[in-house]
Amino acid sequence: MNKPVITQAMIDAYDEYTHLTLDRRRFMERLTALAGTAAAAAAIAPMLAADSAKAEMIAETDERIKGEDITYPGADGEMKGYLVRPADASGKLPAVIVIHENRGLNPHIRDVARRMALEGFVALAPDFLSPDGDTPADEDKAREMISALDATETNENAVATVSFLKGHAESTGNVGAIGFCWGGGLVNRLAVNAPDLKAGVAYYGAQAKAEDVPKIKAALLLHYAGLDERINAGIEAYRKALTENGKDVTIHVYEGANHAFNNDTSAARYNKEAADLAWQRTVEFLKTKLA
Repeated sequence: MNKPVITQAMIDAYDEYTHLTLDRRRFMERLTALAGTAAAAAAIAPMLAADSAKAEMIAETDERIKGEDITYPGADGEMKGYLVRPADASGKLPAVIVIHENRGLNPHIRDVARRMALEGFVALAPDFLSPDGDTPADEDKAREMISALDATETNENAVATVSFLKGHAESTGNVGAIGFCWGGGLVNRLAVNAPDLKAGVAYYGAQAKAEDVPKIKAALLLHYAGLDERINAGIEAYRKALTENGKDVTIHVYEGANHAFNNDTSAARYNKEAADLAWQRTVEFLKTKLA
């Protein structure tokens, strides 16, 4: 059997399923129509989804890092997260919050936190589903839980995470954030709500409201995928508001890349060239802004 051909229409249907109103049954119906047969659709669906088995680029047991699951004070209750730092750090380091996609704190995001630690940061990947019993193994359930989160409570827990890292014994007090998809949108909102945030990196994240932009104090680095029409519709209004209010912002659009291009567990949407360039820019930005 030939390798299934994945088209942009299939990727768009998956994006609608995971972010908008398409349910699993209707997604498979549409994918079957696009693929031609139910068998082809069944083969393609896992290629569109993320595969947690491919999540680990940096092993949890890697001797270059120290990682642990922690609890810390949220806005109104306990938050859980995964804290990682370089094993050989001799002094305090700048801190970075790593904010998950709409799948919750999964193995991929834990791996991204380890990658960030190897770049010389104290990295904390919070589980924003902590108030509802933590991230479940079932990604569809996680997405349902994410969509049901109270936005105000989530924003407050993100601000509390900044405060926690600002005062952490191994942190210099300079705190940044990096977020992907749902987490990218939360980075933009965090920049509005947390005056102590020094730098924010949003990967294909929903933009903050234009009227809230004057509150932003953090420097921003915004990565967008060229084929991501849903999120990209808000770029120009956000750019205009940020520029007119004199904010420190850099925007990159990666032509030919899809939403979630950084997620190397998704065979169909991962774009290594875009991901590598965006990561290089992200690390340089955070090292400069959090120095």
